[in-house]
Amino acid sequence: MLTVFITFGILLVIGMPVAFAIGISSFIFFFMDPILKSFMAPQIIVSGTQDFTLLAIPMFIFAGNLLNSTGITKRLINLAEVLSGHMYGYIAQTSVVLSTLMGGVSGSAIADSAMQARILGPQLEKEGYSKGYAASVIGYSALICVTVPPGIGLVLYGSIGQVSIGRLFTAGIVPGLLMMTVLMTVVAITARKKGYKPKREKMASLKEIAPVFVKSIWALIFPIILIVGLRFGLLTPAEAGSFASVYALFVGLIAYRELTWEKFKNTITSTLTDVGMIMFLIAMSGLLSKDITWVRLPQTLAQFLLGISNNPKILMLIILTFLFFLAMLIDSTVIILLVTSILVPVIEQVGGNLVHFGVVMVMTCAIGLLTPPVGVAMYSLCNIIKCPADEFVNEALPFLGGILLLIIFLVLFPEVVLFLPRLVF
Repeated sequence: MLTVFITFGILLVIGMPVAFAIGISSFIFFFMDPILKSFMAPQIIVSGTQDFTLLAIPMFIFAGNLLNSTGITKRLINLAEVLSGHMYGYIAQTSVVLSTLMGGVSGSAIADSAMQARILGPQLEKEGYSKGYAASVIGYSALICVTVPPGIGLVLYGSIGQVSIGRLFTAGIVPGLLMMTVLMTVVAITARKKGYKPKREKMASLKEIAPVFVKSIWALIFPIILIVGLRFGLLTPAEAGSFASVYALFVGLIAYRELTWEKFKNTITSTLTDVGMIMFLIAMSGLLSKDITWVRLPQTLAQFLLGISNNPKILMLIILTFLFFLAMLIDSTVIILLVTSILVPVIEQVGGNLVHFGVVMVMTCAIGLLTPPVGVAMYSLCNIIKCPADEFVNEALPFLGGILLLIIFLVLFPEVVLFLPRLVF
């Protein structure tokens, strides 16, 4: 197995795409083992994509892309501005609130950060915010999308780890709201120091908020409908994704009437690209999962960790520390695909809750989107806002610190994550 990991690392260093690096290194293991040679590797690759629950992934991606083309985004921006206009750094606060609202729409931190960078980036710069600060706020706010349903990372973890996606969606709500609170607090402190003043003196009245809220209602009730459908058994995860796509079409064609044929074609194109990338990664990861299972790596890892401690909280902190540094080198989606099948048995063996672990694991892996040297969302933001990467890293430290403290808090107090899914389910 060591040969597989060394080969995988070398292929990544020389710049090979991650999916190909996983596939080639996994094939090497097959050919090295005389027994595994008798297995049909292509058959394993294909069978790894045949799980019915995986159908939820392309459907939720399609629904998120559709909703972003329906006019919901601009209505959510108006609502976010009304809610946060009285705060220091109000445009930055708008970004945090918007990401919380957008979590139920896009489910993707990369998509949300890119969208906000194009819409709010020029406005932040015009108001005198530094480019590094603007990029940091937008980037770390977008991490809220990872936990608020329907986060794609939670769907992947639930599908691979055989964990209830409905419970994961529900469990992500409170951490998402706490993340919003933490980031808004960091913005309030740093904006006051930097002199980024509020837009208005007082908080908007209910009379001002109500009409803007009503215009955004189609986006706000979307995650509620999903959770209710999953809770009462009306929808399976795959059916929930299909419903989300139909719902998005309804909003775009009937409710707002802003989904044009050109926007629909662009949505199809971007969805095919996203789904093709993720499903190819899943297919290659299935081959690697076979290798990992064959050498009993989960059992070996469990025994090693149990030798350190049998306290699930301590073990979880050790695992998350490892994932935090791993996420600096490998995309978060790849990490979820690679390590879920390894870590789920370990967490089960030490008595940890898989729903709780899934939420904090996905949150931790997502931080890698904004950390060098690989951070996909970081480089995307810096490219759009024209911000040097080192400036982004310096300005992002308070936001990174806040998110890490929140994750530690959630690990130490699992009931904060679990009380809502236990209440609902």
